Amino acid sequence: MIYRQTLYTEIEYLKGVGPKRATVLQKELQIFTLKDLLNHFPFRYVDKTKFYKVKEVRSDSSYIQIKGEIENLREAGSGRSKRLIADLTDNTGSIELVWFKGTKWIINSIKAKKEYLVYGKPSSFRSTINIVHPEIDLLENGKSESESMKFQPVYNSSEKLASKGLSSRGIMKLQKQLFQTVGNQIPEVLPDNISKSFNFITRIEAYKQIHFPENIEILEKAKNRLKFEELFFVQVELCSFKWKKETQNKGVIFSKVGDYFNNFFHNVLPFELTNAQKKVIKELRSDFNSGKQMNRLLQGDVGSGKTIVALMAMFIALDNGFQTCIMAPTEILAKQHFNTISKLVEKLDVKVVLLTGSTKKAERKIIDEKLRSNETQILIGTHALIEDTVKFNNLGFVVIDEQHRFGVAQRAKMWKKSTIPPHILVMTATPIPRTLAMTFYGDLNISVIDEMPPGRKEIITKHYFEKNRLKIIGSIRKIIKQGNQVYIVYPLIEESEKLDYKNLMEGYDLVLREFPRPEYQLGIMHGKMKTEDKDKEMQRFVKGELDILVSTTVIEVGVDVPNATVMVIESAEKFGLSQLHQLRGRVGRGGDQSYCILMTSYKLTNDARTRMKIMTDTNDGFRIAEADLKLRGPGEVTGTKQSGIMNFKIADLATDHKILEVARKIAIKLIEDDPNLSKEKNKSLKNHLKESKKERFSWVEIS
Repeated sequence: MIYRQTLYTEIEYLKGVGPKRATVLQKELQIFTLKDLLNHFPFRYVDKTKFYKVKEVRSDSSYIQIKGEIENLREAGSGRSKRLIADLTDNTGSIELVWFKGTKWIINSIKAKKEYLVYGKPSSFRSTINIVHPEIDLLENGKSESESMKFQPVYNSSEKLASKGLSSRGIMKLQKQLFQTVGNQIPEVLPDNISKSFNFITRIEAYKQIHFPENIEILEKAKNRLKFEELFFVQVELCSFKWKKETQNKGVIFSKVGDYFNNFFHNVLPFELTNAQKKVIKELRSDFNSGKQMNRLLQGDVGSGKTIVALMAMFIALDNGFQTCIMAPTEILAKQHFNTISKLVEKLDVKVVLLTGSTKKAERKIIDEKLRSNETQILIGTHALIEDTVKFNNLGFVVIDEQHRFGVAQRAKMWKKSTIPPHILVMTATPIPRTLAMTFYGDLNISVIDEMPPGRKEIITKHYFEKNRLKIIGSIRKIIKQGNQVYIVYPLIEESEKLDYKNLMEGYDLVLREFPRPEYQLGIMHGKMKTEDKDKEMQRFVKGELDILVSTTVIEVGVDVPNATVMVIESAEKFGLSQLHQLRGRVGRGGDQSYCILMTSYKLTNDARTRMKIMTDTNDGFRIAEADLKLRGPGEVTGTKQSGIMNFKIADLATDHKILEVARKIAIKLIEDDPNLSKEKNKSLKNHLKESKKERFSWVEIS
């Protein structure tokens, strides 16, 4: 009986694989089935249509191919520098070919007086042009096996794979075998109307052309089709989840805007709202009147005025007789919110209460009683808010600050604090590129404050090398003499906590030498300290008891120290763009001009130089987030590289934003028309999503 292979057949049963190769494919490339191999796409293509003559080759040429005879094989050097050298000769001259590995195979396989096709990247050694580890193909009747392809695919491989005969070329041979075996089983998954409206090539053709393209034009069509469907599937899942949430979770209606809101807006608010803030408030009001539970993400750079927007939305809840709360990730942030809001509402007779892990038992009892009796209108706190003992009388609106610091389960607990789930606003001061927001938070409505309040001074950012240190020390002394404070931050070296601690302590000693006690007051903060000790040190800095705070990156996001006007970031090249921007946001909170000093070594990579330039050129968090996405990729930016969340096979969120936007629009229309995908035209799509769910991460778990 012949075993019929399908796309879900284990990879070892493909002809040419077997158990040993299967094991290395699984470990190195996570290829377990024939379908996984099908979705292992080339990362570039070799143009096999252009040939060079030896005399045309330069050491700075890109990858090239030459036809000629290989002769004069000889060994040179010893030990690690031992190598095999041969001459490739055509009618214009000769060039050296060099191999450091696999020399026995080369010696045994090269045939004298035969023509070869040689492919590789030229380089120069002691003024001699050579090609190291070239690909070679014996030409039969003037043609090689790979020459029949105009564009040869190049696949990611590894040393372990190559040792099993699975270099890029070995993988290419497996792909050919795969198409011969199950190529006709690739199903259509997009509804016909979508394929026709975009004039997509068939799915089978797209896969054939992505692996073995006939020309550039059809390769682009194949890429476009496969990128679209990969992004489209994610968006359909997110839009479906969003539709279910909105239809199943009815929300309370805040039908009026009353005295609390109007009194604050007309008589208390000390400044004019920006247009961006007004736009977001309108979006929130629309949600409050929809009859559906609001789930909205509010993005805004440090200092853009998110808290005021959240407070004004809270007033609408109060005007409709509901209680509200703000949950912050740390006690110091919760206290800051409490102090800020208490000051803003003191003329409005609003009862604001603070609840944290350190709240005394007797005080908690009073808080619980006042919550249940509706006497407390705004509750501000930490994780303590989600404890089962905390019961509201009539909770209608919840604000979650720095939402990425809370897990899904923690946020979901707030839903259960009321019979009808309260409206939820999650806020972040970390600007998220639009493509990531559409992918990570596609089931949420998204609001953006992309405008800073007028009159706010931009932080001046400068990049200095070590030779400028004395100048920086002099500037810091001057700043402290003027009555201002300074942060000095050392990088967190994840590979070694001990090394990180050592770097910080050495840095602290250096700072202490330049700023000795009792003339200067220094504090220190790092990840090894207990939470209460970190809070204590931060509070000393907040109160102005310290001139300089030397720290790792544990400085709290969102903590206001208006008197801190200088941020010095040591070894700034070791930080990502978004992290540099977040650190910079710790200063510039008061009326004085603030500065961010980026100290680096002289030896910088091109990426590091680019990061320093971007930081000195702009304070715009959204521009920085987009640049960070392009430089590092989505997995690095979001910290999901190893989690499987960003495991796209062909789509790239840094470059494919236009395709993503189209895919999202189509997904929204499709779910509006057929939310359960029950129509006949969507049957194949529904089956595909059902099948894929067994294999991959579910996107709806993240928001």
